[in-house]
Amino acid sequence: MNPESVLIPVGVLAERRPGVTRWAEHVWRVVEVLEQAPPAPPWTLLREEAGRALFFAGTAEVALHPTDTSNYKHNLEAGQPLVWVALRRAETAAGFVLQAVTVDPGEAHLYADAGDDLLEALPMPSGLRAETAAFVARHHKEREFHKRRRDRADPEALARRGPGRGEGE
Repeated sequence: MNPESVLIPVGVLAERRPGVTRWAEHVWRVVEVLEQAPPAPPWTLLREEAGRALFFAGTAEVALHPTDTSNYKHNLEAGQPLVWVALRRAETAAGFVLQAVTVDPGEAHLYADAGDDLLEALPMPSGLRAETAAFVARHHKEREFHKRRRDRADPEALARRGPGRGEGE
């Protein structure tokens, strides 16, 4: 990892609700990212009422890298900056493990493409937003757009071969 990269610890709350179809006994969703995680083991039941259960899903670290500041900057400039949480199916009591928490929309897109991960986008907590903005202010460098130059086509290489001008002649 780059020595200028920063890891910001966060906690995650997830909710289990009764399913609405006969094929799903229950449904999971991430409901909040905490800036201060409680001193509890992952998947601790915090509250249960009316068939809904709130769990502390665990802790994760939001990684900020100097090379990705343009992604963080675009996220911060959005109307509502987001933080993405990925839960991955696993052979655990809850059926999931906390895979990642990120403020990078590009990284979140990779988890969306993974297929079986549960990915939730939530409003970015104010403290995380301030730390991300300070990181961007410290490390962001605007990069000029450089259009790639292509080799010029050789029209003679694309010409048809006439009679008697076959291969090897």
